[in-house]
Amino acid sequence: MLTRLETRPINVGGIQIGGQNKVIIQSMTNTKTKDVRATVKQILDLEAAGCEIVRVAILDIEDAKAIKEIKKQIHIPLVSDIHFNPDFAIEAIKNGTDKVRLNPGNIENEDKIKEIVQLCKERHLPIRIGINGGSLNKKYQHSEEAMIESAKDHLRILEKLDFHDVCLSFKSSDPIETINAYRLAANTFEYPLHLGVTEAGGLINSTIKSSVALGALMLEGIGDTIRVSISDDPVEEIKIAKKLLRTCNLKMDVPNLVSCPTCGRIQYDMLPIVKEMEDYLETVHKNITVAIMGCPVNGPQEAKRADIGVAGGKESAILFKKGEIVRTIPQADIIKVLKEEIQAFKG
Repeated sequence: MLTRLETRPINVGGIQIGGQNKVIIQSMTNTKTKDVRATVKQILDLEAAGCEIVRVAILDIEDAKAIKEIKKQIHIPLVSDIHFNPDFAIEAIKNGTDKVRLNPGNIENEDKIKEIVQLCKERHLPIRIGINGGSLNKKYQHSEEAMIESAKDHLRILEKLDFHDVCLSFKSSDPIETINAYRLAANTFEYPLHLGVTEAGGLINSTIKSSVALGALMLEGIGDTIRVSISDDPVEEIKIAKKLLRTCNLKMDVPNLVSCPTCGRIQYDMLPIVKEMEDYLETVHKNITVAIMGCPVNGPQEAKRADIGVAGGKESAILFKKGEIVRTIPQADIIKVLKEEIQAFKG
C-alpha cells in the first residue's frame, strides 16, 4: 500500500476524508436535483457501483429544499454544489446536506460566507473550497500559483472564523496543470485534497487524462478523495475510479482482469468472453486477478501471477491457477467455469 501524505481529517456524513491511508470515491449526479425521483434513482445506482460520497448541483431554492427528501432515500453522504448564490448554500444546509462545495471564484459576499460558516460549525459540516482553473477571480492571471493564492484568500476568511473543517480542490482541464497545482497545494496546505481533472471529456479522453493526473498524484501520496469526471453516465466514473485505485494499490477489493491483445495464434472467439467477464467482475468485490489468454503456448506463463485464468485452444481451453494448469475444459464452458472459480475463490 502507498502511504498518503499526512492531512487534517474531516468528516462527511460519517465518512472520513484525510488523515488516513485511504482514498474516498466520489461522483456527481447529472439529474435536476429538484427531480427527487430521478436523482434518488441515480444515486442508488452510484451506490451500487461503489460510490462513497455523492454531489448534487444546487441551481435554485427548489434544488436546495429537495435535499431533505433525497436524504431520506439514500445511504451515502450528500454534498451540495453551490455557485454564485450563497443563499442556496444556506438553504441546503438547513435541509440536511452533509457538506457544501463553494467556488470562491464566483462567491464573494463575505457576510454570506460568514453565515454559511456559522451554520456549518453548528452542524459540524465541512466545506470544500473548489478552485477551478477556468473560474478564477478576475484579479488573478491564470496559473497554478494563482489557484493556490485564490485558495489562500478564501481560507483566510474561514480560518479567521476558526473554521478548519475544509477540503480543497484545484481542478483544471489540463492534466499537467492539474498535477502541478496539486503538488503546490500538497506543499502549502494541511487540508485534505479532492483530486480531479475537470471538463475531461468522454469516456476514453477522461480515462486517459484522469489516469495521467490522478495516477501520478496518488503514486506520490497526494490526494484523499477523487472524482473521475466523464461526460457520460456517472456510474462510469465509479468504474474507472475503482480500477485506478486498484492499479495504485489503494483499493484491493476490486478484481483485476488480465487479457492478451490477441494475435494470429488465437483459435477461439476470445473477445466476447473478455467483455462478458469484464461486466461480471464489476459485481465482484474480491482481491482477485483473472486472466483470459489467447492461446496455451505461453498464456499460463505470461499470466502466471493470475489467481485464475484460461487460455483457449482450437476446441477447448486450459484452466490454470498461478501459472499451473489445472484441467482442460470445453470452450462452451469457459464463462461458466470462470464464474464458478471466481465465486469459490477465497484469496
